[in-house]
Amino acid sequence: MEDGNSRNQMFSTAERALTVSLWANMILMIVKLLAGHFGHSDAVFADGLESATDLLATAAGMAALKIGSRPLDSDHPYGHGKAESIAAFFVALVILATGGGILYGAVITIAGGNYGKPEIIAVLAAVVTIAAKESLFHYTRRVSRKTESPTLEAIAVDHRKDAITSVATLIGVGGAWFGFYLLDPIAAGVTSFFIFYIGWKTFRSASNDLMDGRPSREIIAGITQTAASVEGVDRVYEIRVRRSGHKLIVDMKLDMDPRMTVLKSHGIGNQVRKRIFEKFPGVGDIMIHVHPNEEEHETQ
Repeated sequence: MEDGNSRNQMFSTAERALTVSLWANMILMIVKLLAGHFGHSDAVFADGLESATDLLATAAGMAALKIGSRPLDSDHPYGHGKAESIAAFFVALVILATGGGILYGAVITIAGGNYGKPEIIAVLAAVVTIAAKESLFHYTRRVSRKTESPTLEAIAVDHRKDAITSVATLIGVGGAWFGFYLLDPIAAGVTSFFIFYIGWKTFRSASNDLMDGRPSREIIAGITQTAASVEGVDRVYEIRVRRSGHKLIVDMKLDMDPRMTVLKSHGIGNQVRKRIFEKFPGVGDIMIHVHPNEEEHETQ
């Protein structure tokens, strides 16, 4: 099993990133709702509503991270990491619903022809949002890569989605401020399709984890090579890897000399675990089954 101190440190790092995202989304939500309302910009106000859904999603992510950090017990022998994938799934649904709401509002505005001239405060709010969200994306993505948390990865992607949304919002509200009033709702409508795409990617990733889909081929290949490099292991006969929250669960069969004692094969298995844990801190548990190398036995 992974070291308890390392697990607690990763949890604290991930929780801190989520806390930063929570407060940032709350501040940006208030700024955009006020700027959109008093600055007479439907696009900026809709952006504020989007931040409200982000706030809800981040809060759900924090709750899931706390649940997912709980140690394994008799009812959950593989731990509680799936709670993070469930939260990522929820975030994806929120993103998709937000995209649908923005698209609907843009269509209604264009069809009704109710355009208004925005104030400069709305333009400034869009600029501030772009800078803040892009910074949050890079920070959260960096932490998500370090902790290998699917919840943080989903939140990071959501920050990037917000930055893209705000670029389109800036084009729309900026154009409307210069007199091209139709650009405001058009920009909102175009942005919704970016949101749909990002929501779909997050949905697919979370679904893959919930269905015990394998991680990247590079990770599996790296774990296989590490195990095969241990003296006494003839080859990795079979390996299965799945994700449980920010942890990877590894099941593998190792070919060894059939004449080897149980004690010696057990020691080699422990050495394999040690090397994998050292090289892949995201691995939470490893199950090893010793398989007799029948080919080697037949040639003796």
